[in-house]
Amino acid sequence: MSLLSVSNVTLTFGGLKALSNVSLTIEQGLITSIIGPNGAGKTSLLNCISGFYHPTAGDILFGEHQLSLAYFSPHQVSVLGIARAFQNLELFRGMSVLDNLMLARHQNLKYNFLQAILYIGKASRIEAENRAYVEEVIDFMGLEPYRHKVVGNLSYGVQKRVEVARALTLGPKILLLDEPMAGMNIEEKEDMVRFIVDIQQEREITVVLIEHDLGVVMDISDHIYVLDFGELIGAGKPIEVANDPKVIEAYIGEE
Repeated sequence: MSLLSVSNVTLTFGGLKALSNVSLTIEQGLITSIIGPNGAGKTSLLNCISGFYHPTAGDILFGEHQLSLAYFSPHQVSVLGIARAFQNLELFRGMSVLDNLMLARHQNLKYNFLQAILYIGKASRIEAENRAYVEEVIDFMGLEPYRHKVVGNLSYGVQKRVEVARALTLGPKILLLDEPMAGMNIEEKEDMVRFIVDIQQEREITVVLIEHDLGVVMDISDHIYVLDFGELIGAGKPIEVANDPKVIEAYIGEE
């Protein structure tokens, strides 16, 4: 079943066309990967879906919500159920892992200023509920040893895991992952692959993945879309994409 549909999306910056008539469908419960060379428009596409950019033309439909026409903000998109983990870490480096993840739950802290000051009744109950949710995510992502550590003092690989956990803490229907394994060593990549698969299978969250490691993409993807110079040049199951002449020429490369 289609969860998100992108139809003929075009994105321009002045005379530069970042995306040109891109159409794709994200099926519920699957891992869908978007690949292509640097500058192909992959991150620009995620920016359009998550509300950071608004397409020049085309439609983005998420359930009953037409994101492209309503000009949803990133905050509004996240409330609808689309969360984003960034390629460049977007964490508060001076705060602990726990505080970073609790802050991500702020949209669920529905109590007023007076209740927050007194911290009784509704405020304390909601705070406890969100703390329990965050603790469950910490356990799921294997971040227990780092719960009270300052994020800026952690290794790069652990920070990337916190970045994914931050997005996961929002309780999304779709999780957008922009190169979550970039800069990692082999062991860290293996751990992240396991977490991504567990997110899809155990938490039943639809995953959209941008990744340059083709071995990882071919191993865990249910469907793949290929971009080149802002245009969609290939799509299909991993074996179909791997044998597509256009994809081989533009991205995988001739042997």
